[in-house]
Amino acid sequence: VQLQASGGGLVQAGGSLRLSCVASGGTFSSYVMAWFRQVPGKEREFVAAITRASGSSYYLDSVKGRFTISRDNAKNTVLLQMNSLKPEDTAVYLCAAGLRTILSSTREPRGYGFWGQGTQVTVSS
Repeated sequence: VQLQASGGGLVQAGGSLRLSCVASGGTFSSYVMAWFRQVPGKEREFVAAITRASGSSYYLDSVKGRFTISRDNAKNTVLLQMNSLKPEDTAVYLCAAGLRTILSSTREPRGYGFWGQGTQVTVSS
């Protein structure tokens, strides 16, 4: 599956952005979908994940209540709505898809076999 992320940009603290990731070349509903983020010199960090039928979602503690992950299997799209953004949310955000992701690896990069190119999110103070 190929993943194309978009929606990043520059926003002031307290603002909102909505990231979108469109998948092609696979059966989208078969994949657990997730968003990770990365800043230079640091490890890739889990942000949010959603199960195949949107039955469950998981979040990094620091984004709970501010970010919402959702998916539309008919449109092969996963969204990340980000509200009340903080400067520490600044990173490249990457979309990921996992065909064999299990609960124990949902928050780990090793749980995902497919990655998009990333979209930059910059939050100014």
